[in-house]
Amino acid sequence: MAQLRAFESAAKKGHEMPEIVCYEKQDDWGGQWNFTWRNGTDKYGEPVHSSMYRNLWSNGPKEGLEFAEYTFDEHFGRPISSYPPREALWDYIDGRARKSDVKKYVKFAHAVRWVDFDETSKTFTVNVENLRTGETESGKFDHVIVGTGHFTFPNVPEFDGMETFPGQIIHAHEFRGAESLADKDVLLIGASYSAEDIGTQAYKMGARTVTFSYRSAPMGYEWPEGMEEQPLVEKFDGSTAYFINGLQRTFDAVILCTGYQHHYPFLPSNLALKSPNNVYPANLYRGVVWEGNNQLFYLGAQDQWFTFNMFDAQAWYVRDLILGERELPSREEQRTSIDAWLERFHALKDSDDQIDFQADYIRDLIEQTDYPMFDLDTVAEIFKRWGRTKKEDILNYRDVTYTSVMTGTKAAQHHTPWMLEIDDSLERYLSTPEGDEVRDIWEGREAAQPR
Repeated sequence: MAQLRAFESAAKKGHEMPEIVCYEKQDDWGGQWNFTWRNGTDKYGEPVHSSMYRNLWSNGPKEGLEFAEYTFDEHFGRPISSYPPREALWDYIDGRARKSDVKKYVKFAHAVRWVDFDETSKTFTVNVENLRTGETESGKFDHVIVGTGHFTFPNVPEFDGMETFPGQIIHAHEFRGAESLADKDVLLIGASYSAEDIGTQAYKMGARTVTFSYRSAPMGYEWPEGMEEQPLVEKFDGSTAYFINGLQRTFDAVILCTGYQHHYPFLPSNLALKSPNNVYPANLYRGVVWEGNNQLFYLGAQDQWFTFNMFDAQAWYVRDLILGERELPSREEQRTSIDAWLERFHALKDSDDQIDFQADYIRDLIEQTDYPMFDLDTVAEIFKRWGRTKKEDILNYRDVTYTSVMTGTKAAQHHTPWMLEIDDSLERYLSTPEGDEVRDIWEGREAAQPR
């Protein structure tokens, strides 16, 4: 969606457009934000792309991901809170793309099966299946842009005795809601964002206990009673999990929050990125240009602090390379640049360093294009403050508000504290509900008097 928007922006400024075809496996766009109740496979028998679940709210401030050329104020026409639910964020990205009329380029329900590159003609052959009809087609292209993301194919570890566990074992990718975890003892294996968010969702929806199992280090938050962290699971025996520190606990459900793999089944090995999830994959010049073939590009292939606006910065740069507005340096100069970024990447000490690193990376891209520059340093500080607010209150950090660097608008306070809000619909989010005694007590106000 970012790449299509970038090309449309150039067209409006008088640039001649190349022929563009976007193949999208899902029936609609939105990527991860395109929620489906399905998991495993979709109605066409394809692996389900989205990892979204009911009642998922943004786990980072919207002020950190806001588009520089399409603000939340412009879309909603009023201030909204800093942590919108998934339906509001989908509406935002859909609204920008609809406004720029780029849906005409997309062939929905089309799965790319295989991509070949011919060294003689210097062109790609892209083989595609129309999932609705079963028909296949192929096309010749000068450039290929991989915009699939890398949070779809789960990394699924195995522990001794897992086959004896009588309850539910799923990966976070398959998780669709925490309501079924009420009154249950839940084990989450992992210590990053998925574990943190699904664990707090489970607690919010009434889980009896929530236990996190970490491999290298605990998250270290001030968990309430009923939530705890333990080191890695050693084995299972029926419903009992044994941890490497000698403790054991009995559970009703296990959720593997163990990350995702870079997996591109439509690409041959010489074109497919292989990387751990980090902020600077090793073989991408400026984080987007495939070093082994400069006609192939990846968007959003790195781990992310910034998201939507980083994808924009990447898409604008890729656009200008394809349009001939920018020239790539020699392969040797590309390697020198990659090595310099990797040297800095390997020296990063903590999350604050990673945030500053990614801010500088985005700045470097924007300086090459006409994408609107924004105050990246202030956004970086918002992300750092976000980290501190989670340390201060992991259950209620979503009630904090921030100020947009794009418009100067202070976010609104959502009408209901996140821990009390169980309706994530856009209608509810944008509504103004009547006073609520429980909400008043939670927020420390005197309870409303009966009328």
